[in-house]
Amino acid sequence: MAAKSSDNSRSGFQEKFETVSENLIFGGRWLLAPLYIGLMLSLIPLLYRFFESFYSLIQLTFHAEMHLITLKILELLDTVLLGNLIIIIVFAGYENFVSKINVAEESEDRPHWMGRVDYSGLKIKLIGSLVAISVIELLKDFMHDGPFDNQREMWRVGIHLTFVISGVLFALMDWIADKREEVDIAITREMKRMKQP
Repeated sequence: MAAKSSDNSRSGFQEKFETVSENLIFGGRWLLAPLYIGLMLSLIPLLYRFFESFYSLIQLTFHAEMHLITLKILELLDTVLLGNLIIIIVFAGYENFVSKINVAEESEDRPHWMGRVDYSGLKIKLIGSLVAISVIELLKDFMHDGPFDNQREMWRVGIHLTFVISGVLFALMDWIADKREEVDIAITREMKRMKQP
């Protein structure tokens, strides 16, 4: 009888310890929140850089050649793409790993992808943005006047191709995982159907 009560008290202690541990681990996700806030604040220097480049573009407009104006516009595009990338990571990362953004639920301005981009989709969007930024950097290099550094450009092209291949491989892995999940669901349904009289 005493052994039984000892087992009950021990299992009660284990349950409490398990509950406290799980609450602590689950609450630990909030440690990521300051990181996402910091990432959002990194848009401030990006905003400054954008308007600095825009002001420089306005000054060039009246006396510069077209290729210089195009280079400045590519610089602006580069900055905007980087800002978009930060927003995607903050929104999708926060919703996937910390908490739902409830204040955006009823907003008509809520992006359609918000709340639907899982970790897998986030990787694809991230690599897609990196490919776009890499393309703009390559265009800027090819349009730039002055000496052409073959070795440097080969490295840039190699890095760009690495981004492209990585994106294709990520998409392929996600497609395979989705197909496997569909097969698993079909097998589970079939097993349930066979168990029923």
